[in-house]
Amino acid sequence: MKRADKKKLITKYAVHPKDTGSPQVQIAILTKRINELSKHLEEHPKDQHSRRGLLMMVGKRRKHLNYLRLNDKPSYEELLDKLKLRK
Repeated sequence: MKRADKKKLITKYAVHPKDTGSPQVQIAILTKRINELSKHLEEHPKDQHSRRGLLMMVGKRRKHLNYLRLNDKPSYEELLDKLKLRK
């Protein structure tokens, strides 16, 4: 992911102007990386190292989503709609 793409994601999902680490931002960044890595694995199905990294990212995103669901339900549901994630 390029630095410019990451900055756009941060500004789009930030809770306040100087926000870089809220769960919403982290989930958005992880989702972008997961989508990119999924495309890579379609072309390179035997790349087991990348597959492990993908699974670790999916687990980390799931933990952030669970945290957000428990602590801020409206924000959680809004984020799922924006990112087109199903739950």
